[in-house]
Amino acid sequence: RYLQRIVKHPTLLQDPELRQFLESSELPRAINTQALSGAGILRMVNKAANAVNKMTIKMNESDTWFEEKQQQFENLDQQLRKLHTNVEALVCHRKELSANTAAFAKSAAMLGNSEDHTALSRALSQLAEVEEKIDHLQQEQAFADFYVFSELLGDYIRLIAAVRGVFDHRMKCWQKWQDAQVTLQKKREAEAKLQLANKPDKLQQAKDETKEWETKVQQGEKDFEQISKTIREEVGRFEACITRERVKDFKTVIIKYLESLVQAQQQLIKYWEVFLPEAKAIA
Repeated sequence: RYLQRIVKHPTLLQDPELRQFLESSELPRAINTQALSGAGILRMVNKAANAVNKMTIKMNESDTWFEEKQQQFENLDQQLRKLHTNVEALVCHRKELSANTAAFAKSAAMLGNSEDHTALSRALSQLAEVEEKIDHLQQEQAFADFYVFSELLGDYIRLIAAVRGVFDHRMKCWQKWQDAQVTLQKKREAEAKLQLANKPDKLQQAKDETKEWETKVQQGEKDFEQISKTIREEVGRFEACITRERVKDFKTVIIKYLESLVQAQQQLIKYWEVFLPEAKAIA
């Protein structure tokens, strides 16, 4: 999904390094790198998001569009994270249930081996086999919960975090512009004082510094306007493409997930139907 999103972007598609990566017959061997699990990457994203939330920059936003979009992505991020947390809890629950089922199967098998009553002993042994099969089903369902559902949610959480990071970068550009304006004002005041004090030896340097910061202020304003324009364009493209993909991805995953649940339940019924005659045969 990640590569597909990249190659669909008209600008990124022209990147020579991306083309080289896609056209390479084999990937370069990683050196001094460590593979991260989906949960590990998500923890990194959470730390980054928390760092953003702790920022003290307060921007006087005059464009309501940016306020609305930031709130929109923040709400979506919170909803996805809440769902992801619940799915992870479900995975843990299934793993715990699987472990308890395996322990029960072992106990039933031991009891069956020590039982003198033939029919009851056979039924307990069959019950142990059924519980072992159920244990395998629960393990498979836990894998489905994680790899089918949880990984997709984690993928979109990382994607939304990247979008929120773009808005944060715009805020940093604004802050850099404001800092330049403050510095420029100080340079102008220093230049004015030198003129009043009649110190021509330092005045030229002060004028040069004032011009330098005037250029920085102009560049800061230009950068802020450019990033604002780019964000508008990219968010529009994001909403047009990614939202459609998200609906498609979640539809596919939900159907696949429900099918796995139905299949597991059907298999579970078959196991118990096979065992039922053994239970009825106890006399």
